[in-house]
Amino acid sequence: MAGFLLALLLLGNAPTAKAQTWMVSTTAQIKLGVLDKYGQLGPYTATFIVHNERTGKDYFLVKELTKGQTGIDVLFPTEASDPEYFKAESGEAASAIPGRYTWECRVKGARVVGGHFVFPEVGNDISVVQR
Repeated sequence: MAGFLLALLLLGNAPTAKAQTWMVSTTAQIKLGVLDKYGQLGPYTATFIVHNERTGKDYFLVKELTKGQTGIDVLFPTEASDPEYFKAESGEAASAIPGRYTWECRVKGARVVGGHFVFPEVGNDISVVQR
């Protein structure tokens, strides 16, 4: 009986084992860019338009390039916390929905560059490490 009580006492004071838990995130983004190769244009406004072929929605981002700045790269989608982010005319922020997209950049109302891309599906694997 004394041994049983001693075992209960020791087990009651033993530290409890906890599994290690990790937080994980994966975000896909596409870098789009435009460049006035010879710097002849001077300051200009670049309007990026990204079209989601699955939903039919268009997302816009307008960037002002100042004197001495000949080009710019932007990430799609942009974080909505960024004061300048890709958004639909309704104000809805773009998100990284898997699928096919087309894009273009307009300067002075004319399409100067464009292309297409496919957003991949992303996922996360979580490993729990037991102690």
